[in-house]
Amino acid sequence: MDSFSVFLKEATPFFWVNLVVISPMAIAVIFERFYALLMKHSFDGKNFMKNIESYVLANDLTQAINYCNTSKTPLATVVKAGLVKANRSNMAVSMAIDEALLQVTPQIEKRIGSLWSFANIATLIGLIGTIFGLMDSFLGLSEATPEDRAKLLGAGIAEALYNTAAGLVIAVICIFFHLVLSGIAKRIIGDLDYFSSRLENLLALRNDSEKAA
Repeated sequence: MDSFSVFLKEATPFFWVNLVVISPMAIAVIFERFYALLMKHSFDGKNFMKNIESYVLANDLTQAINYCNTSKTPLATVVKAGLVKANRSNMAVSMAIDEALLQVTPQIEKRIGSLWSFANIATLIGLIGTIFGLMDSFLGLSEATPEDRAKLLGAGIAEALYNTAAGLVIAVICIFFHLVLSGIAKRIIGDLDYFSSRLENLLALRNDSEKAA
């Protein structure tokens, strides 16, 4: 701990860039995406679609649309887009649902990919700090006395390793949470695809039954 505290006092700019710039940005993205995916974009698709289907089967599209207006989830946006076009052709319903999916999908996946960029940047900055630490160490050896060479070499290697460790720790955290957040986003998008197809089939059956009648 004493050596680390000494290093913090004499740390290279590259170490501080990782510690003060890259890591807070990555942490901010992680917390913001967890909040968005688990609070704003999360939905109970089964219960939501159960209510929507009951309104559609009762031929009460107005109530179904009003029910969608009570929620700001991606599923409500997609379902509402299909319901608005319900009295038109099956192709119009399908196109409206597809357009809504294209609108909400980027909102779900937003900023998750940046964690990979943070991981790569942190690693590269750590490696640059490592190289500069080793360079300072070996350059100082030529001017140091034999007694000071071991101390300079040890300090340079320690500086290099701290830079490497900082970059790798940040990178591992970013990659881990990228995998977790990507999994959550894929599950939400998968549910959207399933329930939107379910709505599309329901409205198609409704239109076909009205034509037959």
